[in-house]
Amino acid sequence: MFAQFPQQVWVNEVVTRDGFQSEPEFVPTETKIELINKLARLGLNKIEVTSFVSPRAIPNLRDAEEVMRSITRDTDTRYVALVPNEKGCARALELAVDEINLVMSVSQSHNLANMRMTCEQSLQQFTRIAEMTAGTAMRLNGSLATAFGCPFEGSQAQERILHFIDAYLERGLHSITLADTTGMAVPNQVHDLCQAVRERWPELEVTMHFHNTRGLGLSNVLAALAAGMNQYDASLGGLGGCPFAPGATGNICTEDLVHMLHEMGLSTGVNLDGLLAQSSALAFIVGRDLPGQVGKAGPRTLTRPLPESVKQLMQQHGQN
Repeated sequence: MFAQFPQQVWVNEVVTRDGFQSEPEFVPTETKIELINKLARLGLNKIEVTSFVSPRAIPNLRDAEEVMRSITRDTDTRYVALVPNEKGCARALELAVDEINLVMSVSQSHNLANMRMTCEQSLQQFTRIAEMTAGTAMRLNGSLATAFGCPFEGSQAQERILHFIDAYLERGLHSITLADTTGMAVPNQVHDLCQAVRERWPELEVTMHFHNTRGLGLSNVLAALAAGMNQYDASLGGLGGCPFAPGATGNICTEDLVHMLHEMGLSTGVNLDGLLAQSSALAFIVGRDLPGQVGKAGPRTLTRPLPESVKQLMQQHGQN
């Protein structure tokens, strides 16, 4: 049934950026560093470590330089930082970040709310950032936020999304992320867009970034898998959500995603037991239960001891 799915799927972790940015309390720098180092040893493809944004805009990430400078970086994991402008790019270059993530919303209104500029101004800025990084080892990823719907404008035309992918690639970006920033995506919509992107750019590295706002996160992963997409962002414990998207809740949960993929026979190279251990620790870090499901129920292969009363009943009925 699922023979057409990619057999190797890459998982990117975004909890220390997307997850921590909107937390009510600042997560200590040392805690972030320790968590990133532990996650990097679990086989994740990328970790989006932080964002080089103004501390006034996102106070929770005011320690971006210290975190990036202090993590161990001794694994094959690619370390990523979100960069909002040229100033942020300069900070990332100074710290030799492996990859920077540039973000623009497909919808004009959300881009103004999120980035304080028009889409055209964002593209002009990306041109300048590409020039700044030319000749360096740093990779450029371009995220298209609200690709599956804007909270202010609603659905976005597929041709508009494809147009902006073209615009990203013309500016020298290496890879693309299609982001369901507000959790508005539905599976048929996801499949149609992913199929259109794959037909036009069959070799392009594309990451899918889903939120679980309306409970469709993993359903949308299945739809993207069926269209050949093999790379996904997720957040440990399901922590996260866009602060500029009314009603948006957390990202899809990393351990839930990995559990589903493994149970479907797909390879991720990620240590699920290790993820579950870190998710449990994360609940203590933020001081509350997390939205993830596998962390609560355990993997589907987990069995529990048989109650003594049932054992006795089985013996009475000759069942061993």
